[in-house]
Amino acid sequence: MHWLQQHWYRITSLHFVLFPVSCLFRMLVAVRRVLYRSKILTSVKFPVPVIIVGNITVGGSGKTPLVLWLAGQLIEHGLHPGIISRGYGGENVFPLAVHPLSNPEEAGDEAVLMAQRRLCPVWIGRDRVWAARALLQSHPECNVLISDDGLQHYRLRRDYEVAVVDGMRRFGNGFLLPAGPLRESISRLKDVDAVVINGGTVAKGQYAMQLQGEIFYNLANPAMSVRAAKFYGQRLHAVAGIGNPQRFFDSLKQLGLQAENHPFPDHYSYTADDLSYPDADAIFMTEKDAVKCTPFANEKCWVLRVDAQLDSMLIQQILERLSPDARQTA
Repeated sequence: MHWLQQHWYRITSLHFVLFPVSCLFRMLVAVRRVLYRSKILTSVKFPVPVIIVGNITVGGSGKTPLVLWLAGQLIEHGLHPGIISRGYGGENVFPLAVHPLSNPEEAGDEAVLMAQRRLCPVWIGRDRVWAARALLQSHPECNVLISDDGLQHYRLRRDYEVAVVDGMRRFGNGFLLPAGPLRESISRLKDVDAVVINGGTVAKGQYAMQLQGEIFYNLANPAMSVRAAKFYGQRLHAVAGIGNPQRFFDSLKQLGLQAENHPFPDHYSYTADDLSYPDADAIFMTEKDAVKCTPFANEKCWVLRVDAQLDSMLIQQILERLSPDARQTA
């Protein structure tokens, strides 16, 4: 898949083969959506509101930080959220509760990262409906669900949809899979309740999101944390196995850190050799990478924690949409 991604942000000779397949995929996506709209395929309604956070492209766009921001905002407003996710990269098929010490190979790196924030219950399952049922059965106090990466999971009925767009990469060459990075056509954004742009230019009616952070914690000793200035003048390396590694590398630059960058595919499974840089005084990584590198971390490994920053009008709009029952039981 990684080699194919190189063709998603330009037009190459390979598209003579990929474009017809992309047209077939577009047709299948459209038919599937019509079947749900006409109720030939049915969706499942839950007794609590469901907020969907997703994207129309393959790869990371900033969904996880947004999900954590939403969960924190809902808690501040007296609600009790629960998070459900597919657990991408994990081996588990059936619903599973995710804890801070869960194995990312079983639960997925993003789900473990969300659990480590200790905001609310996190459950995974390839079928979001199963995962939602299991979460609510185990945590009846939850009165709102956030589905991470569930925009195309139409079997789960939703009360509010948020689409996240990578403001740097946008929609690539504009083609659907496999000719481009799109899961659905760009027109799908007209149907969602809110469009969040992660960096880059924001159009009217859209919400800007910035990922901010300046504190690094040591992966081998998480109680130890420092600011970026600690590393000025040192020999630095940076690894990133996320959807858009360049975003992480640019954030280090903005903090005044000049590192030798090592991009890896999204959800990459690290080994100790991937962190072997004898000349390094420090090796930087994202929180998502850190959950997989913890078993073989050394004192050179430092993790940059980032948090999403958004206009509070988004959470106000969501709260207005939530059912009265959810607010009354808060």
